[in-house]
Amino acid sequence: MDVSRETVVRDALRPLTRTTWKYYLIVSILALITAWGLYSYFIQLESGLIVTGLRDTVFWGLYITNFVFFIGISHAGTLISAILRVANAEWRKPITRMAEYITVMAISIGALYPLIDMGRIDRILNVIFYGRIQSPIVWDFISIGTYLVGSITYLYLPLIPDLALCRDKLALPGLRGRIYRLFSLGWSWQDGQRRLLMRAVKIMAIIIIPVAVSVHTVVSWIFAMTFRAGWRSTVFGPYFVVGAVLSGIATIIFIMAVFRKAYGLERLITPKHFENLAYLMVATDLFYIYLMINEYLVSGYIWGVNEASILSSLYWGGYSVYFWAMVLTLIIPILIVAIPRTRNVAGIVLASILVNVSMWIKRFVIIIPTLAATPMPPTTPVIYIPSLIELSITLAGFSGFGLMLAIFSKLFPLISIWEVVEE
Repeated sequence: MDVSRETVVRDALRPLTRTTWKYYLIVSILALITAWGLYSYFIQLESGLIVTGLRDTVFWGLYITNFVFFIGISHAGTLISAILRVANAEWRKPITRMAEYITVMAISIGALYPLIDMGRIDRILNVIFYGRIQSPIVWDFISIGTYLVGSITYLYLPLIPDLALCRDKLALPGLRGRIYRLFSLGWSWQDGQRRLLMRAVKIMAIIIIPVAVSVHTVVSWIFAMTFRAGWRSTVFGPYFVVGAVLSGIATIIFIMAVFRKAYGLERLITPKHFENLAYLMVATDLFYIYLMINEYLVSGYIWGVNEASILSSLYWGGYSVYFWAMVLTLIIPILIVAIPRTRNVAGIVLASILVNVSMWIKRFVIIIPTLAATPMPPTTPVIYIPSLIELSITLAGFSGFGLMLAIFSKLFPLISIWEVVEE
């Protein structure tokens, strides 16, 4: 990277000291959308799940779709930061911090949706006090809690030297200054501190990888360990993990582009970073398509009564629009990256958006058609239509995710300054 140490520090600290009216406008819009979602949730809490489109046939809808999606994109930090750190990929240093932010924020938002789906939030106590270890839901509760604690730790450790830099360079009064002084833990740039920190970060990187893999594997087991056609599949574990990694890469590309443009980080985040991530995204996309072919080929070959009902609803029935939109938005990004003319920053960002659209729709078509086409006990297949309450809470989840990222970008450096300076 052909920039000086002073340039790295100046560019990385600029977002913490300069705020424009555009930032306040965006934060205000995101806050209003999030507040509307909270209001909608209180209506649901008061009136019950009858205000949603969920019924005894389709009991998982947008909420569980969002849960699986957000837990999936949380793998951004695991791939970009942990795996590439263990592999000593030096090019990843300017983007690791953003990936780690995404991980913590996405888990925090995703973990709320099962609580929202319960209707009565106090029922989570039943999982804590009366849950059976044989239940995949209890496994999910434990693994997500462990992943959140581990991800916060993994975010915080490499942040310590940069908090000390903010403490020394910015010398801010008030609450922010006290935060920097408190959480920098007296960091003084001694060699012994650096060696200890590097060892701790390396250990956490090794620990967080299997924890992240276990999280989305356990999420898949909630579906696979049932008697429902369409979910009974031994491929669901790796299928969900690969899908999570794919959506995680796509999310970091998009967020990276937003912050790069908004805060003028073009000298630190270069087109080469986008290109490297695009190649990773395409490779993962191809692997995901392979697993998806396995999923539908086996079900299609069997073509039992329940399989036929589910697949016909996907191929030409009530959910065919979603299915074919998912297929197209999964294939088009490969073409965008494969063609040199469109393999630029704008094209790669477009490809990442399409990938995440595809991955959200994929979670939808895994959950809804199975429940709607093969209801238990057997009744007439139904069509699930989410209510305004569900749509509002869904939109609030995405706006809350963006709001948290925007606020943190003004409190803590987006770039791992000390690592980039070392490089």
